[in-house]
Amino acid sequence: MFKEGFKSGFVSIIGRPNVGKSTFLNRVIGQKIAIMSDKPQTTRNKIQGVYTTDDVQTIFIDTPGIHKPKHKLGDFMMKVATNALREVDAILFMINVTEPKGKGDEFIIEKLKDLDTPIILVMNKVDLIHPNDIPPIIESYQNELNFAAVVPISALQGNNVEPLLQEISKILPEGPMYYPADQITDHPERFIISEMIREKVLQKTRDEVPHSIAVAIDQIKTREDGNMVDIHATILIERDSQKGIIIGKRGALLKEIGSEARTDIEMLLGTKVYLNLWVKVQKDWRNKAGQLRELGFRDDEY
Repeated sequence: MFKEGFKSGFVSIIGRPNVGKSTFLNRVIGQKIAIMSDKPQTTRNKIQGVYTTDDVQTIFIDTPGIHKPKHKLGDFMMKVATNALREVDAILFMINVTEPKGKGDEFIIEKLKDLDTPIILVMNKVDLIHPNDIPPIIESYQNELNFAAVVPISALQGNNVEPLLQEISKILPEGPMYYPADQITDHPERFIISEMIREKVLQKTRDEVPHSIAVAIDQIKTREDGNMVDIHATILIERDSQKGIIIGKRGALLKEIGSEARTDIEMLLGTKVYLNLWVKVQKDWRNKAGQLRELGFRDDEY
C-alpha cells in the first residue's frame, strides 16, 4: 500500500554491548520485543521492531553489541551486527555517555567511515550526567564522523525520544507501508517467548551462567476451551555445574524464573499461561553449528 507523502524505511541500531539499544527499541515500540539485562551481549539475533504512525513507518533493527568473538555463536552475533549496516536507510550509532569512548566505539567508527548511509549519533543515558559534560562528548565523536544529527536521550526515562524519531523521519524516503499498521515485530511469538524466558535467567544468575544458556521452545498449545496456553520449554546450558545454579535450592530459582517469565508471556499473548521449564546440559553448544541452527541462529539469513 502506498500513500502519497508517506515515508518508510529501515534503521539499524548499532553500538557497544549494554549501551541501551534494546531499552530504546522497547520504549519506541511500547512493548517488550527485545530482552533487557545488565549483562553485556544480551541481544543475539537481529530484532526487527516496527513503529508506524499516520505519516511514517520505521523498521528498526536492533543488533548484538560489537565485541570480539570467542566462539561460533560470537561469530554469528558479529556477522549479524555488521550486516545490519548494509542496505538500510539510516543508522543510529548509540553510545553510553556514562562511559568513556572505548575500543568498541572506535571499531564501530571505522566500520561507519566506509558507508554513505546517514548516521545519527544517539547519546544515551544523559539523565545520569551533568548537561555541561555533553558538548565535549559530542565534539570527540564529531571529530571522527559526520553525523546527520546528534540527539541526547534517555531510553529508560523516554527523554528526547520523540525528537529522535522526528530526525529519523526527515531522513527516510517516501515509500510503502511494509507491515500492517498494528504489527510491531517480524519475529514469531515462539521466538519472543524464548527470549522472555532467557531474560529472566540472565537477570537471576551469576556471571558464569548467562552467556552459556539458550532457550528452546518444545511446544506451544492452546487448550480446547481457549482459556489457557500450555508452553513447554528447555533451558540449555553447557556444564553440569550450571544446572544446579539455575534450578536453585529445592527448585526455588527455576520456579522464580518461570513465574516472572509467565507474567511477561501472559501480557504478550493476552491469555493465561501454564509454563513448564526443564534444564538440560548440552555441552559446548555455542561451538556446534548444527545446534546453533536448531536454536534459530542461521547466518545464511543475514
